[in-house]
Amino acid sequence: MNFEFSDDQNMLRDQARRFLDSKSPSSEVRRILDGGEAYHADLWKAVAEMGWLGTAVPESYGGIEAGYLELCVIAEELGRSLAPIPFSSSVYLCTEALLRAGSEEQKQRLLPGLASGERIGTLAVWERAGGLSPAAVTARTENGRISGRKRPVPDATVADLAVVAARTGDGERDLGLFLVELGGDGVSRRELKSVDASRSLGEVTFDGAAAEPLGEPRQGWQLLESILDRAAVLVAFEQLGGAQASLDMARDYALERYAFGRPIGSFQAIKHRLADMFAATELARSNCYFGAWALSSDAPELPVAAATARVGACDAFHQCARENIQVHGGMGFTWEADPHLYYRRSKLLDLVLGSPLHWKDLLVSRLEARAA
Repeated sequence: MNFEFSDDQNMLRDQARRFLDSKSPSSEVRRILDGGEAYHADLWKAVAEMGWLGTAVPESYGGIEAGYLELCVIAEELGRSLAPIPFSSSVYLCTEALLRAGSEEQKQRLLPGLASGERIGTLAVWERAGGLSPAAVTARTENGRISGRKRPVPDATVADLAVVAARTGDGERDLGLFLVELGGDGVSRRELKSVDASRSLGEVTFDGAAAEPLGEPRQGWQLLESILDRAAVLVAFEQLGGAQASLDMARDYALERYAFGRPIGSFQAIKHRLADMFAATELARSNCYFGAWALSSDAPELPVAAATARVGACDAFHQCARENIQVHGGMGFTWEADPHLYYRRSKLLDLVLGSPLHWKDLLVSRLEARAA
């Protein structure tokens, strides 16, 4: 079994890297981080024109139908560049939910706008940070109206469409997914402060907002798990890209910075840090590649592969971002240096789909179920 990407996919990687290096340098990330804009609107428009938003969307719904392997390649480069756009919210979560659970009418009506970038979507599931279970969902629907509060919701203040998890009854299986227009009546939003303001988080309150059912009734939890598993692989590739960029930055600085007449990379303490970063990144890469194969082939191993990729990528990105600061020494803690940008993003992506501890618990339970 060959998990390597093809020549065409590696060519796409090179093109995406050059494009993002020119359109999303660290100065642009800082501009969004400083405030004033919720996301990089010009970059979002350019990404939409490249067709990236519809990478896995069939042509009949306005996409380019390239496939999930290509989407993984793009996700890695977005993570490397720290692109300040709502790509993961709209593509991995909302678009994927419609592809998995939407009716033909819903797909025809909504997917072209998402694939073109005219609309931005998100997923409103969590009501508190950390883990997720059916019992943790308290938002309710009645007579086509939804009430409740969701937080944190990725890119809540910029999205205009949300897939919302809500209860339809008091039973454990009485959970459904619903489409809600965030600009409609009965919806209020506010921004939440986070460590990485270049990718916004928000709180959404529903007070009798119109809700359109998505997918089969009483199948909301199964659909939600499937959507999150698929998103976990794609977010893991973003984290892999960030980890590799942190490692490259630390290596380059260790070769350029001299102390006591020699590059600091020649000192054993720095060598060990870089070696540990490399080992963590390569372990995460192998797990991500397995996840990409399972995602692209819709393999039965996807739940385990997704949890494995998610856990490995969280650990690798956090470790590499942290150690990159240490390799840079005192200047690594300053606003002017770039390492803190990757550390911020690593902390944000740790929680965007639920905490790493939640995914570790999922991995253990899924491995136990497979063994049984």
